[in-house]
Amino acid sequence: MTDATEPKHDPSAVLTAEIQKCSEPFRQLISEVGMTIVGQEGLIHRMLIGLLANGHLLIEGVPGLAKTTAVACLAKGISTNFQRLQFTPDLLPADLIGTQVYRPQDQQFVVQKGPIFSNLILADEINRAPAKVQSALLEAMQERQVTIGGETFALDEPFLVMATQNPIEQEGTYPLPEAQVDRFMLKVIVDYPSRDEELQILSRMSKTRQSIAVNSVMSPADILAGRDLVDQIHVDAKVQEYIVDIVMATRNPAAYNLPLDELIQFGASPRATINLTLSAKANAFMEGRGYVTPQDVKTIAMDVLRHRVIITYEAEAEEKTSEDIVSEILRAIPVP
Repeated sequence: MTDATEPKHDPSAVLTAEIQKCSEPFRQLISEVGMTIVGQEGLIHRMLIGLLANGHLLIEGVPGLAKTTAVACLAKGISTNFQRLQFTPDLLPADLIGTQVYRPQDQQFVVQKGPIFSNLILADEINRAPAKVQSALLEAMQERQVTIGGETFALDEPFLVMATQNPIEQEGTYPLPEAQVDRFMLKVIVDYPSRDEELQILSRMSKTRQSIAVNSVMSPADILAGRDLVDQIHVDAKVQEYIVDIVMATRNPAAYNLPLDELIQFGASPRATINLTLSAKANAFMEGRGYVTPQDVKTIAMDVLRHRVIITYEAEAEEKTSEDIVSEILRAIPVP
């Protein structure tokens, strides 16, 4: 018989303690990157969400907003392999995944792996490359493997693609098809810095010699350990219903008394439901909690849904964006 006065084991308290301990390096990484990057806290946070939730990021903004620098800083803060791929109109799929090379001395073909065999991939200006290259990258993102000459190679873990793109109205770009954009877990919009932030950028970066002084505070093992804990984070049934209602409202807004039918051409897919749940769990991890709150869902919902809600011509005529529609849905769906 057990003693009635013996304290009961609380699994949730143990999980929370583990999460608080395991999430500390991630918060250190945010501080470390913030020593170099000014005013991109949201972007850095979303990159860590992608790492924890095992999803990829599409980062959009006009040139000169430190998108590439932010990703490079993140890679330096993690002791891991990093490759930067500058996408250009003449890039070939073989330049990305690798190819077979003939060795005359051996009279045989050998596989020469491409730069995609790395933990962190920065696909810089992805919308400047033609469709074949974009498809090769997105296939690797989805399957976590590539095939070269009939032989299949698994990609390293953790594997994260952070693709940057300029807005499609910029000259010399190829817009990503909606079906391909859906492969990205998050789409993050990077805006101009504030006046105070720009003054900090001026004083910090107006030098002829610039270097990224970021200390390594994490390893890939920390990321994989974090993912194990993210999988254990509890999502209450009411929060699950809240997530499903948000996604369903993008497909059938009339069922939720939302007058958006003529503005939405296609709603979000079930992949959005999965990604919104995983991202909310990763956000709870970053907050040091072992459970997901509705605020976790609202915090990350825009980045999960903005590229998955396809608007109609009527919406464009009314100058409505997918972000406007997602915001209206988030306001209308009751919070549990």
